[in-house]
Amino acid sequence: MAIKTIVRVLIVIVGLAIIVIALNATGVLGKIVGKAKSKSNWQAVFLTNGQVYFGKIVSENKDYIVLRNIYYLQIEQPIQPEKPNQSPPPPKLSLVKLGNELHGPKDEMRISRSQVVFIEDLKDDGKVVSAITEFEKSGGQNLQTQTQATPQPTPTP
Repeated sequence: MAIKTIVRVLIVIVGLAIIVIALNATGVLGKIVGKAKSKSNWQAVFLTNGQVYFGKIVSENKDYIVLRNIYYLQIEQPIQPEKPNQSPPPPKLSLVKLGNELHGPKDEMRISRSQVVFIEDLKDDGKVVSAITEFEKSGGQNLQTQTQATPQPTPTP
């Protein structure tokens, strides 16, 4: 009698383990258990090509992340200095709202997880979120977020 009970318990344990492994492999377990919800509404998504997109992750699965309300940084390189010994001015960074480009993209991006290096939650009082908040308060009329990048020291020969 004791052997039959042990066999039944082992069958139940193995069966549950198989179900958990199958649910985890299909991504269903993550949806059932749920992930810890970020307190931040805004994320920075860093890609393998060096591009960074700022926005709100609205959904994700094992293959893709869906980002909406997207902004990105645009770097404006200054003209070379006229004098040979003069150091060039630092580049200007601008925060740009996705959607006004020539090809007219919608404000949604499906990003392959294989292209994502990492994701950061952004603080509400950080420069990027503050600039986005001001832009949205102005009804999308004024995105004045140009700043100068910190110049790097040049080595002296």
